[in-house]
Amino acid sequence: MTRKNLKAARIEKGMTQQQVADKIGISLVHYQKIEEGSRTGSFYIWDNLEDLFSIHQRKLRELL
Repeated sequence: MTRKNLKAARIEKGMTQQQVADKIGISLVHYQKIEEGSRTGSFYIWDNLEDLFSIHQRKLRELL
């Protein structure tokens, strides 16, 4: 199961996983695991992702 909404938001914004990780201050591997659904991530991370993509974190967090 992956977080397809998170991945789609990143692609829509034209960003690589590394760029997102750098922007929110985490490692690439940590971000990759969040996007693939094997890590949950902290409230701080989700708040930053919500701000970055302008999509509610509830939608970004969905595992599909």
